[in-house]
Amino acid sequence: MELRHLRYFVAVAGEENVSRAARKLHVSQPGLSRQIRDLEDEIGFQLFERSAKSVRLTEAGKVFLGEIRAVLQQVESAVKNARAAAGTGGEIHVGYAPSLTVQILPAVLRKFQDTFPKVRVALHDLSTEEMLAQLGEKKLQVALTVRPPARLLRGLRFEELARYAMCVAVAPKHPLAKLKSISLRQVSHEPLLAYSRQEYPEYHAQLEKIFAAVRHQPRIIGEHDGITSLIAAVEAGRGLALVPSCVSCLAGPRLKLLPLRPALPPIPVGVVWRPEVRAALVESFIACVRPVGS
Repeated sequence: MELRHLRYFVAVAGEENVSRAARKLHVSQPGLSRQIRDLEDEIGFQLFERSAKSVRLTEAGKVFLGEIRAVLQQVESAVKNARAAAGTGGEIHVGYAPSLTVQILPAVLRKFQDTFPKVRVALHDLSTEEMLAQLGEKKLQVALTVRPPARLLRGLRFEELARYAMCVAVAPKHPLAKLKSISLRQVSHEPLLAYSRQEYPEYHAQLEKIFAAVRHQPRIIGEHDGITSLIAAVEAGRGLALVPSCVSCLAGPRLKLLPLRPALPPIPVGVVWRPEVRAALVESFIACVRPVGS
């Protein structure tokens, strides 16, 4: 049995017609029919029920098709990873949270691209829940994000890279900007800006937990789908926002970040991946991440 036999079988199963499959594969119809019969002879059972104009999978053929598609996908992945290891190409999909990885991601990318200059790194700006879902669906190979709740980490591994203090972002001309630090009770009496509840439910769950300590829930007056619009809204003086200290790299002088007193537990940020995936690119990317957080 050779790979071409398997590819021919998948093509015929998809077209349900040998002539169309032969045209698609650029082979002769008699030759393709012979290859399929050779495959059936080798495995010892019939894959197709044949009629004058079409072919249809037998029950055994349907089971075989699912398995063979997985095999061919694994072969394709192995070739891509081997090419990447040889420095001749490849691709890796990485999810990230912009506000939390602004200090980590650039250094990781530089090191990885220095080692694998011909590998394309596709970056995907996603919420934590979206990253975890796409890791599960194998649309992403790696994600850089805040530590997810344990219940969402089933089948995934998290490795911490950095911790950031929770701060309060205010406009430079805001009356509170003159303070050296701020308390949660002071913040609770101010209008608050936040990320979208629909896209970032974990952020709102954290806010509720934080403000429960002062028995005063925040007055959220605006929700934003990303850090860029959140920074703009705070800068315009619409309200305050609770953000990690690393946001200072994005905001610069546009905002002032006030430390909270007493301080809250720091925000753990790290890398998440599927531990059963032993692809060379994934392992190499994670290896590049580790020194950055050390």
